[in-house]
Amino acid sequence: MTFSSPPEHSNKWRVLLAVSMGTFLATIDGSIVNISLPTLVTSFQVDFALVQWVALAYLLTITTLMLGIGRLADIYGKKSIYLSGFVVFTVGSMLCGISSSIYWLIGFRVLQALGAAMVMALGMAIVTEAFPPYERGRALGISGTVVSIGIAIGPTLGGLIVQRLSWHWIFFVNLPIGLLGIWLVARYVPSLRPPGGQRFDYGGAVTMCVSLLSLLLALTLGQRMGFGHRIVLLLAGNCILFLALFIFIELRSSQPMLDLRLFRSSLFSISLTTGFMTFICLSGTLLLMPFYAENVLGYTPQQTGLLMATVPVALGGIAPLSGSLSDRFGSRPITVAGLGVLVLGFWAVSSLDAHTTTLGYVLRFLPVGIGMGMFQSPNNSAIMGAAPRDRLGVASGMLAVTRTLGQTTGIAILGALWAGRVFQHAGERLAGGATSAPILAQTLALRDTFTIVSALIVIALSLSLWGLTKEKGMSRMR
Repeated sequence: MTFSSPPEHSNKWRVLLAVSMGTFLATIDGSIVNISLPTLVTSFQVDFALVQWVALAYLLTITTLMLGIGRLADIYGKKSIYLSGFVVFTVGSMLCGISSSIYWLIGFRVLQALGAAMVMALGMAIVTEAFPPYERGRALGISGTVVSIGIAIGPTLGGLIVQRLSWHWIFFVNLPIGLLGIWLVARYVPSLRPPGGQRFDYGGAVTMCVSLLSLLLALTLGQRMGFGHRIVLLLAGNCILFLALFIFIELRSSQPMLDLRLFRSSLFSISLTTGFMTFICLSGTLLLMPFYAENVLGYTPQQTGLLMATVPVALGGIAPLSGSLSDRFGSRPITVAGLGVLVLGFWAVSSLDAHTTTLGYVLRFLPVGIGMGMFQSPNNSAIMGAAPRDRLGVASGMLAVTRTLGQTTGIAILGALWAGRVFQHAGERLAGGATSAPILAQTLALRDTFTIVSALIVIALSLSLWGLTKEKGMSRMR
């Protein structure tokens, strides 16, 4: 298979700027909206369980669609789909801002998420095509910095907008960035025509979509209903059934949506797995820290937001450097070093208690941010570099799916683990929930949770070390 023309690298930095606009919008939109949920409860006079779907509908839609969108881009071209995603996201943002009821808002969030899925699924693929292999790590590192900026300023900007203006402006603020991004994509992203004769695998797309949606709903509902509830177990069973159907279809399809031969590459498989594991750990951590900072240490929400910026700021500062180092020395040694720093960071975090100072908090979380910054860019570069050019869209979509699925899984599993350990240390299941437990019970539960997180990162480190050893053995054989 050959493409109609070779990739052009002359506009690579403008392409990166255009993709960064989309990355920034899609990243900031999750965190900036979450802080407005209490305000939406008051504005629409509805309960929090319903308002939560403003965030959940967005996440569910993005995660279930990204893999299929990646495959469509490999068939029909990335630029047209990416540009359409920008337009849909921008229009969806405007409609969200003028919503007159909570139901209209949830519906328009689904539309907005459709655009975000088109943008998030293809950003890495477009950057990979725009840059030569020896600069790919650096470019993806800069993309990681943009993600960190979005995560870091989202809560602060969202709080400021809600306090000074209204919740409507949380969506309206996307419009100028969206319009600029549309212009940049239309002008600078190259339009490369994929080889013809490819077909879309509808059976694989539907079964994977149902499997992912069942898993996400099981994780989401399990947090409120309990993971042993009949509905949650039925959803988990449905996830396994449709995953098995998906694999069955893919193995027998001449043009599968997800070419399972990609997983024959140990670099691809290990990088994807370890990336998923780190997102579980980081997302669960970011969920628990506001409760610790406010309930245990007594910080205000504003102070908590500043503390929470420790990880994304450190990550954003290190990511471009680690990406450049991976271009020079290879991705695997840098990812191994990053996971090693992450182990130390989470081990330090497990020592948090009721007397931890602000400096103590920052010093514990700096290695977490540095470790993620060292790991993420080279790992993303390894995944994209291991995929053939005609499968870059799917590889980019898989990378985005592991990120959002890791976030959902981490929030659900680590949140439930912490709450369970709180009740165990308190000696009873409290009516007011885990946050109403004595401070000692909460801090002991944090220690238990982060001990398990550290063990999970050790497993990821072991996998990465095994991959490094295997690669060195293969290079000697050559």
